[in-house]
Amino acid sequence: MPSTEEYREELKSISEQLSNPEITKNPDKLADLSRRHSFLSQVIAVEDRIAELEKALSENERLIEEESSEEMKEMAREEQQELRQELERKQAERKNLLTPKKDIPKEVMVEIRAGAGGEEAGLFAYELWQAYISFLENKQVSISVINLSLNDSGGLKEGIFEARGKEAYKALEYESGVHRVQRVPETEKSGRIHTSTVTVAVLPVPKEVDIDLQDNDIEMETFRSSGPGGQSVNTTDSAVRLTHIPTGTVVECQDEKSQLKNRQKAYKLLRTKIYETKRAEEHAQASAERRSQIGTGDRSEKIRTYNFPQDRITDHRVGKNFPNIERVMSGALSPIVNALDEYNQELPE
Repeated sequence: MPSTEEYREELKSISEQLSNPEITKNPDKLADLSRRHSFLSQVIAVEDRIAELEKALSENERLIEEESSEEMKEMAREEQQELRQELERKQAERKNLLTPKKDIPKEVMVEIRAGAGGEEAGLFAYELWQAYISFLENKQVSISVINLSLNDSGGLKEGIFEARGKEAYKALEYESGVHRVQRVPETEKSGRIHTSTVTVAVLPVPKEVDIDLQDNDIEMETFRSSGPGGQSVNTTDSAVRLTHIPTGTVVECQDEKSQLKNRQKAYKLLRTKIYETKRAEEHAQASAERRSQIGTGDRSEKIRTYNFPQDRITDHRVGKNFPNIERVMSGALSPIVNALDEYNQELPE
């Protein structure tokens, strides 16, 4: 833990940065520095008061030992008790200040892909897409589609949307992983149950100051937006594909009719994906954060199973079953989300 003097040096440095006119031109940077300045000011004030109290306690202890007057000793003992109580409060305040707080992202990118199971996987992926959007909209979360790629049967090949709002991350925090569905497809004449998978990745959107993209590191291509089966839905080259040359990361956005809007969304998605890769490398927990979230899409890597014949959803992490699949798929995900939240709250730090 840094010393009080180190905190003072950092506070001095931040104060100088805040007086720089260039900082005011970057709202995100200004907000981050202001928050840090406020935090350091609180920590230093608490540390200074703790030092004052410890000094007063030491002086009182000496007075009690050396003072010959019983009356003065009694007064010192009473003051000693008050000083100890305040010291305990300040030490608790310091602990609370220095305990890392969970940083809840205000924006997330949600990526859904069909996994194993062919056409049936795509159909369920689209149903899951609709369920998430309905669930978030009921929570007053703003949704913006980044990319939606459908197949000929109306199933989803890949879909990415952005969710903005303080409830967005909390609602979907534990949804990353492989979702397995067991049901009889409409095209199955023999009544045989098929097992398919869908992968979900929930990626926090970084601030621009976290990932600085250089224009000369990005290759941009434009093309015509297309719908299922490649049918053109736009007569201009409004869709955008960005390639980040240093990392090889490629993203596309074709939801908007405006090329400018598609480009803005694509840049945000690119920044998010690069940030996730960087974060995964820093933590050295996996070769990539997205891979650790969604695995390979194999049926055995499931976090949840949707069993339609038995009208039952099983979340394998909490070991609980939830009835009424039809209602859940209409957007009523709260019972599952709440169970996961409670389960993770009970886990040891």
